[in-house]
Amino acid sequence: MAADNGEEKLIAVARHIAKTLGHNESMADDILQIFSKFDGRFSREKLADKLTTAGQEEDPRALDHTIKSLERQISQYVAADHPIWSDSADSSAFLDCVDELISTVRGLSVSSSAGAYLARAEDLLQQTMFRLEEEFRLLIERGGESFETTRSYNNGNGELAEDNSNLLFDDSDEDDHDYSDSEIPVAQRLSNYDVIIDALPSGIISDLHEIAKRMVVSGSGKECSHVYSSFRREFLEESLSRLGLGKLSNEEVQKMQWQELEDEIDKWIKAANVSLRILFPSERRLCDRVFYGLGSVSDLSFMEVCRGAVVQILNFADAIAIGSRSPERLFKVLDLFETMRDLMPEFEFNFSDQYCLVLRNDALGIWKRLGEAIRGIFMELENLIRRDPAKAPVPRGGLHPITRYVMNYLRAACRSRESLELVFEESVNVVPSKDSTLSSLSVQMAWIMELLESNLEVKAKIYGDTALCSVFLMNNERYIVQKVKDSELGLLLGDDWIRKHTAKIKQYLSSYQRSSWNKLLGVLRADSSPVAAANVGGKSMSMKDRIKAFNSQFEEIYKSHSQWIIFDEQLRNELRNSLYNLVMPAYRNFIARFQNAPDVGRHADRYIKHTLEDIGTQINVLFEGGNGSAGGRK
Repeated sequence: MAADNGEEKLIAVARHIAKTLGHNESMADDILQIFSKFDGRFSREKLADKLTTAGQEEDPRALDHTIKSLERQISQYVAADHPIWSDSADSSAFLDCVDELISTVRGLSVSSSAGAYLARAEDLLQQTMFRLEEEFRLLIERGGESFETTRSYNNGNGELAEDNSNLLFDDSDEDDHDYSDSEIPVAQRLSNYDVIIDALPSGIISDLHEIAKRMVVSGSGKECSHVYSSFRREFLEESLSRLGLGKLSNEEVQKMQWQELEDEIDKWIKAANVSLRILFPSERRLCDRVFYGLGSVSDLSFMEVCRGAVVQILNFADAIAIGSRSPERLFKVLDLFETMRDLMPEFEFNFSDQYCLVLRNDALGIWKRLGEAIRGIFMELENLIRRDPAKAPVPRGGLHPITRYVMNYLRAACRSRESLELVFEESVNVVPSKDSTLSSLSVQMAWIMELLESNLEVKAKIYGDTALCSVFLMNNERYIVQKVKDSELGLLLGDDWIRKHTAKIKQYLSSYQRSSWNKLLGVLRADSSPVAAANVGGKSMSMKDRIKAFNSQFEEIYKSHSQWIIFDEQLRNELRNSLYNLVMPAYRNFIARFQNAPDVGRHADRYIKHTLEDIGTQINVLFEGGNGSAGGRK
């Protein structure tokens, strides 16, 4: 009994001290802990239980007095026609009243006999939360106005122009605000993306945090988050607009002309980089500061702030990914793919919490769809090669436009070799390779080369003239090999591929010689040669007939072949030298025999129309297209 009386007295003292301290729970808890150390008979848990029970039995008159006092104090702030946070003393006093009200509601909520008082306190708390919500809104708007960023790109290459707009923040109003230097973020140049924006002054962030704490504890965290998210969401939307990224629907993107769409893609790349590397990290930091220590409210608010902007960014990229597969789009789609690839770590970092998982997954999915689009563009290139018709032959056996287009296209594409390797490693539809050491991209390039060469072989047949057909194939194969050797294609296809196709050029050269010069050489050979007999129809010809046949055939060859073209100077010289070494010895021997032939006698010069020097000179002007120039290539 004595122990019970001692406990009751101790509880009474604890209640009195706690009440004097404004029902501060943490302070009352500390008092109980101190009391328990005086006497082991008084455990902290036992005292706490008794204190709670005693609190539930609070005198109704005292409760009524407490609530009326709070109503009187709080109502003057709730009804104020000016912002409470315009005066630091008012805001501090108001927060003290809010803390006492929250503590009172919490105390009453555990009492079974304080229903009427609890209803009054909760009604007052609701009014208080409405006012706090309004003050929160006013503070965040005021902070936004004082830290308006310029966010304008003026020189077209993603950097701000060299003037005041080159600063991440417009600091023209700096002197108008009563903040210390440590509270004002330093304006930084956009020389890189390693920048974090303090979008609100530190003082306002601190005030917002204090309000957010009370609202979350009182069960109004959702309303607080909504106000915060709405304002910051508008900030991001305006930022994207100033960066040039408009809200385009899928249908609008699909209807745009490609040249116009190219400009939009350039804007998108700048906006995406600034958003993922500067704006979103800055919003993450701001959100964490405002809602520090308030659990999931920070993550949820951040997701609500950024979701619209992220969706806007991703929707545009997705519209491009599902759009036309026209080969001309490859390079801009590659730009988008590479930008998304580079930004994937930023997506992972900025949206790492569970609430943003859907945004991360969407970004990853759209990046993969851009890869699918690139593979689809290469499939369309294959179809373009297959469908290119064999109509009129290219004049003079020159370079076909499809050869120039495909090789320059592939050469330019392989400047993004690393990205294409990544794209095709994801594919399972690449033509199987006989050489397992080749990468998927190497197999893809070799397959396109094979399609191109097959197409050219079909086109060569429309010439009708075997020699000119060989010149056409020689020209185009030489161009293909040179483009491969001078670019990343050489590394992809390998030395064996280059050697194999260089050998094909020599095969075409040999085919040309056989089809156009063998008959001429047969005329010059000795009568005993079975080849010679075959080449003159199996009949024996006199020396006079032979030189007449040679003159006629050589002039015919010269007349037509001097109109043909070999665009590559080295190949042209190789072919001329080969012909010179083939024809000149045979002609020299023939002339020597002709001059000593009995049926010719002293009149040999009358039949020799072309001297050795003439033959050499005419061979050296073949394949220049008939105008003394073999033309260039690009």
